[in-house]
Amino acid sequence: MRVRPPAVAGRFYPADPEELHDLVDRLLDEVCGQPRPVPPAAVVAPHAGYRYSGAVAATAYAHLTAAPHAVTRVVLLGPAHFWPLDGMAVPAVDALATPLGSVDVDDDARTVAAALPGVAVDDRPHDGEHSLETQLPFLQRVLGPEVAVLPVLVGRTQPESVAAVLTAVDGALAVVSTDLSHHLDEPSARERDRRTADAVLARDAAALRPDDACGHQPLRGPLHHAAERHLSVELLRMATSADSGAGRARVVGYGAFLLREAAGGRTS
Repeated sequence: MRVRPPAVAGRFYPADPEELHDLVDRLLDEVCGQPRPVPPAAVVAPHAGYRYSGAVAATAYAHLTAAPHAVTRVVLLGPAHFWPLDGMAVPAVDALATPLGSVDVDDDARTVAAALPGVAVDDRPHDGEHSLETQLPFLQRVLGPEVAVLPVLVGRTQPESVAAVLTAVDGALAVVSTDLSHHLDEPSARERDRRTADAVLARDAAALRPDDACGHQPLRGPLHHAAERHLSVELLRMATSADSGAGRARVVGYGAFLLREAAGGRTS
């Protein structure tokens, strides 16, 4: 069995299993409000160190706690920060490890996705990448060890291609991993992130630019998918690294969103 080892344990989140378990559970417990009993179609969560973005990410994952057994597979979408990637890459490994254990890669979903144009099976972009790994401890604590995940790193590609993966792996929860603006002063970051949030709420994939979010490529796909399927989008929380004690001269922005079936179901 081939397992991708954790690359950022001890840096982005605790390497000690008990400490990580307790931290994720505490972040989830601190989320205000009650989750709805029907799980969302997709969540958007940040991927910085938990010290900075963990509370924002938890606001999205808390909405999965009401019906965790309703989610049996996940398509995890994120950017490749360190590999010049055209199209999308799914890993060849069998599982992804965190200090909490291993998460199986959904082999059936990988086979379906790899048959689509622009999707390659390639471990290299996943080596050392944190955008997907940082979501795994939340998924493990919320959905349990049996959940199957299709990890997809998204590079330069069209949103229609990313949406096609979600259509092909029908019934999966989509998890989009992205931070928002990077290294602006705090007032400018909040202004930029508010515009980005407005584009996300409008399901306007074309409005997202590279400087708006490091994961603008993976985010555009689910927004295109949401517009096609008339999903509603809800903003849960926004923050910057300054809210967690970092400097205010150069901040990183974070946002959490839910995508759901609109009231009354699909209209087309």
